[in-house]
Amino acid sequence: MGNPVRTRESGVQSVDRAVTVLELLAGRGEAGVSELAIALDVHKSTAFRLLGALEEHGLVEQIGDRGKYRLGFGLIPLAGRVAERLEVTTQGRAVCDELAGRLGETVNIAIPDRGWAVNVDQARGPAMVTTYNWLGRITPMHNTSSGKVLLAAAILDDPSALPDRTPDGEDGPIDREALAAELAEVGSRGYAWSIEEFETGLNAVAAPVRDHSGNVVAALSVSGPAYRLPEDRVEEITPDVVAAGRELSRRMGFWDD
Repeated sequence: MGNPVRTRESGVQSVDRAVTVLELLAGRGEAGVSELAIALDVHKSTAFRLLGALEEHGLVEQIGDRGKYRLGFGLIPLAGRVAERLEVTTQGRAVCDELAGRLGETVNIAIPDRGWAVNVDQARGPAMVTTYNWLGRITPMHNTSSGKVLLAAAILDDPSALPDRTPDGEDGPIDREALAAELAEVGSRGYAWSIEEFETGLNAVAAPVRDHSGNVVAALSVSGPAYRLPEDRVEEITPDVVAAGRELSRRMGFWDD
């Protein structure tokens, strides 16, 4: 049997070399196998194998019969996902600041990531007592307002995305039937509430944010302590949150009218 430690080290080295190839091609525009082998300090056959693996995934491509390689179009969707995340925070800054200032509560933008809702931007209202700093924090999908919005959109494309437990399993089993019914309502009405579901004393409402093609790429939420944001207040501000979600969607290139 092979040495597992050596195998892991070899795998990491291959990944490191593959990344270096991409960086070299990004800087030089194009390069041949021999040129890349010298830069990597590896045998030409090793460089050729690396290029072959990258080419198979569309990350590099050979330029006709010239024997040189350049970056491939397979990188575009990967870069697009990162750009999309950056764009929603860039475009959402003014929307979030305005809404937080007007409502006096915390506004967050969350995106889906591996079964969680991840808060990527935040604006705080002028209230003396604010909620927890959510920026960068991951939260469950099934019991947060942002998570419900993201999950409602996800199961339309892939019903198997409906969870039976959180990714870490800490919340225990989830009533999938009840959750599916709630998410159907979320999808039809265009917003989601979380009334002390995720944390005792915390209420929130969220609306979807769509990209230019109409896909839900984020959720915009307003949250606050239950004593300041009781259920009747959540209901009162819901139209404002939905309108802010639509405004951010328009800034992302989506027009629904």
